[in-house]
Amino acid sequence: MYAVGIDVSKGKSTVAIISTTGEVIEEPFEINHDQKGFMLLLTKLEKYDKDDVKILMEATGHYHLPLLNFLIQYDYFVCIENALIIKKYCDVDLRKVKNDKKDSLKLATYCSEKFYKLKKFHPSDEIRNQLQFLSRQYSEYISVQTKLKIQLTNLLDKTFPGLKEIINADNRYQLLLDIYEKYSYPSLVLEKSKTVFKNDIDRLAKKYNHKIGKELGEAIYEIAPTIITSCPYDESIQLTINSCVNLLRSSLKVTSDIILKMDNLAMQLDEYKIVSEMTGVGVKTRSRLIAEVGDIRRFKNANALIAYCGIDTPPYQSGMFNATRRHISKRGNKYLRKVGYEVTKSIKSSRPKKDDAVYQYILKKEAEGKPKKVAKIAGLNKFLRIYYARVKEIYN
Repeated sequence: MYAVGIDVSKGKSTVAIISTTGEVIEEPFEINHDQKGFMLLLTKLEKYDKDDVKILMEATGHYHLPLLNFLIQYDYFVCIENALIIKKYCDVDLRKVKNDKKDSLKLATYCSEKFYKLKKFHPSDEIRNQLQFLSRQYSEYISVQTKLKIQLTNLLDKTFPGLKEIINADNRYQLLLDIYEKYSYPSLVLEKSKTVFKNDIDRLAKKYNHKIGKELGEAIYEIAPTIITSCPYDESIQLTINSCVNLLRSSLKVTSDIILKMDNLAMQLDEYKIVSEMTGVGVKTRSRLIAEVGDIRRFKNANALIAYCGIDTPPYQSGMFNATRRHISKRGNKYLRKVGYEVTKSIKSSRPKKDDAVYQYILKKEAEGKPKKVAKIAGLNKFLRIYYARVKEIYN
């Protein structure tokens, strides 16, 4: 039996091959991430029976994907291991040596020791990898989007205070962008007659199927003469407004496209239907939730999933001291924690049926005097336990 450890880096990898008895079969060698490098690796591997070979790589974001896809194409057993697990395994060495050749040998040694316990990478894992990648991209764009929304609010306060409140931007944000881009100052509104302005706002509103365009136009036209701006109209301000609006439009479109793509990918997984039907899970959270939880089979129980989310409260005891007021660890997946919190907020605000376990649990914690945020985190704990039970049942 042969264990292959591949230390992946950007553009190249270092490969070591040892037997399960610990004998070094191939000294560490480098391959480039191109056709020539991959064929060199294949030539080395073809010396051994394919059924006797297992290959181990760390999960390295996206650097390992070309090599992974190449090896799967040739039907090799490939295991992708969590980088933290490998790091903990390597930390037992007394002498700290860090180079690619040493790392590849450590990976091969780990592969040799765990030879019969390694989990083979499956095509469904590739879907989960794509989902997680898109989920992280979504989070990055939402972060940028939030900053742009703050900037837009600041501009509105300077040039047209009160406009955002009239349009009620929570559910008409695209309409707000269109109106503000065209009428960034009250003076631009008053240049038109009331009828012309109302008809123009009505036309903009109909683009998004809003039927209250004329009412909005009436309200905006009424307050325009009463508004005092904090900065005069000039081309520099207008350029800033147009740039902010265009960036926000692009950001909103990208996040919408990412969610659509994630949904199309998540539909191929068995748990999609069950997760979609869970209380509090909506269009923007179902595929992200599936992406961040990943394959439920890698968790031995619900407690492991709770710990992975980082909302567990590990015990703290020393001698006669035993802590009773403990905080959540926050050592797990922060993206799962965020999307999970969005779900519990949705559950709380939607007020589902009285028999909903998560909603009742949140209410119970609030009745005990817990702060609302703490109650929602407790609700997330309950939600993830239900998630684990329902999804695990599919794979049993």
